[in-house]
Order: sequence, then structure tokens, then C-alpha cells
Amino acid sequence: MLDGKALYRDILNATEEFDATFCIGQGGHGSVYKVNLPSLGNIAVKRLYSSFENTHPKSFMNEVRALIGIKHRNIVNLYGYCSNAQNSLLVYEYVERGSLSSILSNEAESKKLDWLKRVNIIKGVAFALSYLHQDCSPSIVHRDISSRNVLLDSEYEARVSDFGIAKLLNPDSSNCTTLAGTYGYVAPELAYTMKVTQMCDVYSFGVLALEIIKGKHLGEYITVLANSSTRDYVQLSDLLDERLPYPEDRVKEVLVFIIKLASSCLLETPKSRPTMHFVSHRLSSMNPRPPTHVRQAK
Repeated sequence: MLDGKALYRDILNATEEFDATFCIGQGGHGSVYKVNLPSLGNIAVKRLYSSFENTHPKSFMNEVRALIGIKHRNIVNLYGYCSNAQNSLLVYEYVERGSLSSILSNEAESKKLDWLKRVNIIKGVAFALSYLHQDCSPSIVHRDISSRNVLLDSEYEARVSDFGIAKLLNPDSSNCTTLAGTYGYVAPELAYTMKVTQMCDVYSFGVLALEIIKGKHLGEYITVLANSSTRDYVQLSDLLDERLPYPEDRVKEVLVFIIKLASSCLLETPKSRPTMHFVSHRLSSMNPRPPTHVRQAK
């Protein structure tokens, strides 16, 4: 177990009391710093904004509660936390390549994300969400799935991060809440029901999966794909990232399959959407890699 007081002192010293030069990103609830410690190597430290007097303790405990017992290859690892009157810190594994959002918006980096890597990232996020919904007790709804909150490691493996507004579903409660999340990814029903369900994450996943294939958020195309009567008029070429070469047939089949699956996640009626367990099961059963032909020995 980490010694919180010693860890806190080490982090303060290593970042020169949170000097801006160590900051690698900023989110809705805090700033993230890259810290190198002799005991742990590179770690990521999220320092929650103290200006959020009302929300920051809740966001802090939310993240701790959601992540403390979780061990999953596609979910960022929480090592520990420290909190005092000055600072509330969350200590995570350091994920080398940073956010999917920053990679997709970078011309050179996005070209390194070939079709197979993108398929694997989509699978990774689906596996993480299926685990949160199905295998955690109580079930956890992330509520802020977006390309900004998916990190990629050195092997381009996905890690879902930022559980600041995650909700642990209480079976004895209505699970109503205020509207939160990232604009463009929020399920439409949250605008009028305020009831959090796993289907909110399913909708966000659908938006994200299509964004990964297109290389950017689909904007108005989301409503076209959500509607089965207009979906058939969309050309595959309209949904592919033009920065990558056109996919070979086998990979193309997989991308078409994912687009159809992601589109079903966008249906307006939440009950009509598939569960993440169903989605992850369907994704794990497909193989975009061409078969390797073994030559028969004579």
C-alpha cells in the first residue's frame, strides 16, 4: 500500500509544487501532471481544481469509488489518492500516447492509427464498458465517454479514463441526476428524463466508434445514422477517414459491420439499443486480420 503522506511530498517536490511545465493536460475537473518518481517511475497525477468548492470533493470521491476496485486492461489504473486542505490528488498509471482526441486531430499521428489499430481501440472501449456495466457491483455508468477520455498506451491499446462524473447505479434508487457529459456524445433522452442508465454510455460509445473510423466527430451525420430510413443513403466513403488508404476487402467488411453496430447504439429509444455486453461479444467474434496461409510440407 502506498504511504499517502510520503507520496504527497514526493509529488510536490517532483513537480516543483505543480509548476506548469509538468502539466500534460486539463479536463473539466482538474489538471494532469506527468511525474517521475524513483519508487513508481512515470505516473500521471490529476490535481482537482480547488475552485470547484461544491463539486470537487464529490467528483474526487466519485472517481475514487468508481476506480478503487477495478482491474481491467482497458481502464486506466488508479494507484492511490491523497487529499488535504490544499490539494486533492489522484495518482494514475502514465499512459504514454495521451488522449485519442489529440491523436486524431494530429495529421501525422492519426496516419499511424491504421484501420486495424482503430478496430482494436473500438474493441477495447467496448470491453471496458461491458465490464463496468456487467461485471461491477454495483454497475458503473461512466457518463462521459468521448475521445478526450480515451487514452492510448505505447501499443495503441485503449484505456478509458476520467471517472469524475461516473455514477454507481443503485438498484433501490431512481438514479436521476443533472445533465452532464461532453457535448455531442450525450444521449438525447438525458435532456428530458435526467435518468442515468447504461444506455447513456451505449449511445456515447456509438458516437465514439464512428468518430474513430471517420477520424473526427460526425456532427449532423449522427442523426442520419440513427434513423434507419435515412441510414441506407449514406455512402461508406463518407464515413471513412480520408487520411488513410481505402481498406482492403476483409477490413472493409469489419468496418461496415462496426458502423452498423455503432449506428444501432444511436437509436433514439434507449431500450432499442444493444447492451455493451452484446456489442463487446459481437466485436470479439470478428477477425479483421487476413488469414495466414500455411504452405503444406511436401
